[in-house]
Amino acid sequence: MRRLNAILAAVVAIPGFLAGVVTPARAQSAVTAYDGARLIVGDGSVVENGTLIVNGGRIVQAGAGVAAPAGATRVDLAGKTVMPAIVDTHVHLSPTRERLARDLKLRGYYGISAALSMGTDNVELLPMRSETIPGAARFLSAGRGITMPEPGRITVPYWITTEAEGRKAVQELAAQKVDIVKIWVDTRDGKYKKLTPEFYSAIVDEAHKSGLRVAAHIFDLEDGKGLIRAGVDALAHGVRDRDIDDEFVAMVKARPNLVLTPNLPERGVKVDLSWIRVGMPADVVDNLEKTNTDRPAAQQFFGIQARNLAKLNAAGMRIALATDGNRPWGVHDEMEDMVVAGMTPMQVIVASTRNGAEFLKLNDQGTLAAGKSADFIVLDANPLDDITNTRKISSVVLRGAAVDRSKPVQ
Repeated sequence: MRRLNAILAAVVAIPGFLAGVVTPARAQSAVTAYDGARLIVGDGSVVENGTLIVNGGRIVQAGAGVAAPAGATRVDLAGKTVMPAIVDTHVHLSPTRERLARDLKLRGYYGISAALSMGTDNVELLPMRSETIPGAARFLSAGRGITMPEPGRITVPYWITTEAEGRKAVQELAAQKVDIVKIWVDTRDGKYKKLTPEFYSAIVDEAHKSGLRVAAHIFDLEDGKGLIRAGVDALAHGVRDRDIDDEFVAMVKARPNLVLTPNLPERGVKVDLSWIRVGMPADVVDNLEKTNTDRPAAQQFFGIQARNLAKLNAAGMRIALATDGNRPWGVHDEMEDMVVAGMTPMQVIVASTRNGAEFLKLNDQGTLAAGKSADFIVLDANPLDDITNTRKISSVVLRGAAVDRSKPVQ
């Protein structure tokens, strides 16, 4: 995973504002008009001096020249920018109910409306996907991922050694109605055998028979090509061993529905972490600062993946935001990294909202449009001018209700 596990463990154990009881969502009868903001719709378009009309948990109108109905509560957002809440398509959430609820509330705090946990989950917690936690992101899960045996690593995934075992794992996942199948195709720096083309082809075939899609953790260029040939639906990391070649780009162009979730690594440069001090405990930020240095080797590793992302973006590949690990603020880091890699702020916002929602089949999320869930972030500055302005959060609204951001994370 992208960040230090020790820091991740500290984050998910945070008490404080996260405590809360899981309850069904309550319908709100009041109509609210959010007036005068710049609306970044999430589909690549912008509406200046726009209005959002929200009834209960739904957007009923969005655009310029929209008149608030009589009796509506008015919220003046002049000078503010509104964008859809962020969808994170690759995280690894906690294995207990209490800590998972905390993870999801933390994501709500940072403007995330949904998060897909990728292959390391406690399957007993899968029913939480149908629960609504006030102020929290929606939970989606790949359940248990599939890999070759990896002694010494986490034992939650299925460890398979035959095609039959791979197919059986998929059948069990289908019975649990997971949101996607996750596989790992990686030697972990030469420490383990990786899934062979025969194994992952069988997994993809079985998943597609069950109406499931497959996302593959990859590292090497040749594995990426093999997986595309096998019909994989998403690459849950870019190619990391070398720069991609023309053949790979051509293969991607031939598969317009193939999705890339880049999961960019750290850039290896010292960055400003002051913005997370408001919402995170001091010791967590202090631990992050210990590794917040210039590291040439990390810069080179980032460079490979940044160039590959730029090439695939230019080729028109479908890209969705993903962070890996369990850093609730990480979406804002990732968005900056994607811009550094060569994407425009607008392209990154679309990847982080509409594209992520469509990839996760969340038909009611991802854009500011009539009929969508009222999930949005109010910003004090325009992220189209500087993508780091997504961190200047004035308020977050999920399912029509404001997230309580009055207290910092303890």
